[in-house]
Amino acid sequence: MSLKEQITEDMKTAMRAKDAERLGTIRLLLSAMKQKEVDERIELDDVAVVAIVDKLIKQRKDSITAFEQAARQDLADKEKAEMAVLVAYLPARMSAEEVTAAVQAIVLDLGAKGPGDMGKVMGAVKAQLAGKADMGQVSAAVKAALAG
Repeated sequence: MSLKEQITEDMKTAMRAKDAERLGTIRLLLSAMKQKEVDERIELDDVAVVAIVDKLIKQRKDSITAFEQAARQDLADKEKAEMAVLVAYLPARMSAEEVTAAVQAIVLDLGAKGPGDMGKVMGAVKAQLAGKADMGQVSAAVKAALAG
C-alpha cells in the first residue's frame, strides 16, 4: 500500500472514530497533496508525499515558535497535536552519525574539494536522503565535510 493510500485509509478511520482533530490534520495533508498534483499535473509517489509532510511539519515548528513567543499556548498546543499526526507519516529518520557517514561517502564519490562544490553535493545528497533525514542536519554535515 502506498503512503497516499495509507493516508486516505487513515482519514476514513478517523471519520468512523469521530476523531475531529486527527481528521482535520489528515484532510489538510490530503489537500496539500491534491494541490501539488493539480499544480504540477503529476501523480505523487511516496517520496513526493514525504516531502509534503516534511514541509507541513516545518510550518508547524515555525508556528509553534511564533505562538509560544506570543504567549498563545493554546494555539501552540494545537500545532503540536497536528505535528504529532504528521510525524507518523515520515519514514524512520537517520541518526546524525548515519547522515555524516552518508554525506562523506557522497563527497568522496563526487570528488568534491571545498565549499564551491556545495551545490553539486547538496543535489546528490537530496536525491539520496530525501525523506530519510532532516535537511537542516544534512546541510550542516555537508558544510562540515567540505570545510574539513
